[in-house]
Amino acid sequence: MSPLPSWHAAAQALVDLLYPPRCVACGQAGGWLCLDCQQSIPSVDPPFCPLCGQSSATPTRCLSCRAKPLKIDGIRSVGYLEGALQTAIHRFKYSHLRALAAPLGRLAADYLTRYDLPVDTLVLVPLHTGRLRERGYNQAALLAREIGAVTGLPVASETLLRVRSTRPQVGLAALERRKNVEGAFRCSAGSLKGGRFLLLDDVCTTGATLEACSLALRSAGAERVWGLTLARERWR
Repeated sequence: MSPLPSWHAAAQALVDLLYPPRCVACGQAGGWLCLDCQQSIPSVDPPFCPLCGQSSATPTRCLSCRAKPLKIDGIRSVGYLEGALQTAIHRFKYSHLRALAAPLGRLAADYLTRYDLPVDTLVLVPLHTGRLRERGYNQAALLAREIGAVTGLPVASETLLRVRSTRPQVGLAALERRKNVEGAFRCSAGSLKGGRFLLLDDVCTTGATLEACSLALRSAGAERVWGLTLARERWR
């Protein structure tokens, strides 16, 4: 006998029945992010910098990564922070539309299936406890749960801690971003020797936050650390 749905799932099903979801980008009925809008997302396709993942003319390190390489094995992003993807991430992150975790998580899981990054555990970029209380949820945690369900990868939800609050990264230059998150994360596990981890976050701009998380994991013995975000800003 199949288990009864949870109260939350049953309540959500009733809400969806009474008020069918509409695509946050185009308004089409049937889902929070319709297939047409998903297919319209500008993807970050090769060739790109093997380290920061920014699209480039050749599959070699970009000028920025040659000058000051990020301390992470690599960062990859599903698409650019534009159009339907930007709208969906904004609604997911700031409008409490948690249902978007499902379509956005599937986009990320599909990316992992295509590119097969050498990882065996998912780790989410943590929020500071104050920010978590304010928002009520960590969008990266919801994404990790969806991605883990599709790919079968385990989620280490409490491996990283954000030990101090930081300024919002928006509007900061690359060097300021690095200084802003320096030492902001700590690994809660005693030893991660041999572990291969995939850090999950919503948006990558310079990679500073993912790098700071990578350093915390490596300090505990992690062998490989990659980063995956739903979107990244396009270099102009």
